[in-house]
Amino acid sequence: MRFMETPDNAAQPANDAADAEAPEAPTGVAAQDWAKASADPQYRAAVVDLLGALAYGELAAFERLAEDAKLAPTLADKAELAKMASAEFHHFEQLRDRLAAIGVEPTEAMEPFVAALDGFHRQTAPSDWLEGLVKAYVGDSIASDFYREVAVRLDADTRGLVLGVLDDTGHASFAVEKVRAAIEADPRVGGRLALWARRLMGEALSQSQRVVADRDALSTMLVGGVADGFDLAEVGRMFSRITEAHTKRMAALGLAA
Repeated sequence: MRFMETPDNAAQPANDAADAEAPEAPTGVAAQDWAKASADPQYRAAVVDLLGALAYGELAAFERLAEDAKLAPTLADKAELAKMASAEFHHFEQLRDRLAAIGVEPTEAMEPFVAALDGFHRQTAPSDWLEGLVKAYVGDSIASDFYREVAVRLDADTRGLVLGVLDDTGHASFAVEKVRAAIEADPRVGGRLALWARRLMGEALSQSQRVVADRDALSTMLVGGVADGFDLAEVGRMFSRITEAHTKRMAALGLAA
């Protein structure tokens, strides 16, 4: 579950940005801080689940990047992945510390998500260096998109933390550069990686849906039963946006969606 931006998410040019409408001011829970919003026990439970899932995702990302570094073809590549792994662990520490600060045992918050996330990583274990890069760029970014969608409906304190730990660790541009170079050197690589990325997309979406379905507080938040949650129609639109972002990432890699 790691989290990267695509080149398509770059800031708008100044003149385009000036023409865009200013974002609406937050309302409801999104305008509250944690102290006020957490008075609702169901909202608190949903946020604990969200932070627990994110924390374990960050810890798993750290472990996986460290493993991927062993497959790196050069020392420079190995060092780059080690740096990214270190950033992931720092994100994990931030989430762990927040859980502890709100009176939650971090390992207990993470435990419900271990089986699902470990299962996903077992089913999508890369066979080589390039598959590992595509997984980190495409697969993890799907989870990142999902958490960003949810974050806009969180209280200000939690939203700031979640968006902060979703910051790109540098893997996006690194993966795009390496994968595009590999395809240029051997175009046959592109077909194999495109199939791999499509498999990752399906597995990642299925895993996200399973996790939400298994956690009552999270699923209630998503369908509008807690605070400013999505309605059912918006859930569908959310997954459509995630799919569109996946298509853009595939194009950035030089792969067909």
